[in-house]
Amino acid sequence: MAELRTDLPQVLAILGSSDVCDRVEAPAGSALLRVAPNEAMLVGTDDADGVRADVPGAALVEAVSDAWTSFVLEGPDASEAFARVSELLLPEAGWLQGDVAAAAAKVLVEAGTITILVPANLAAHVEERIRADAAEVLTR
Repeated sequence: MAELRTDLPQVLAILGSSDVCDRVEAPAGSALLRVAPNEAMLVGTDDADGVRADVPGAALVEAVSDAWTSFVLEGPDASEAFARVSELLLPEAGWLQGDVAAAAAKVLVEAGTITILVPANLAAHVEERIRADAAEVLTR
């Protein structure tokens, strides 16, 4: 079985040149997602002062936590539950972005945990699809 829980993640958006985004250092306990040539996201922190990119002031760093919701799948059937709402092939660890439950999402994979980040305005739809499509493998 897999457990599904909803989380309100801490997220920072970093907008700057490709060179600046390449030099961003993720604070301990956060994940750096390079989502576009001139954009990175830090998931797991909303402390803009803790972000370093070797070129102070060369990037816009903004807390955007309110714009995101995450769904966390844990347990032995987490991968099976995820496969019922997406055709994305999950890495052993790391992240990817693509279609999950007919919505654009970012997916973080760690040992035993799959975190699906979606824009907050799509959260109700994504949760409904996960609960309906993966019902057979989710704990109640």
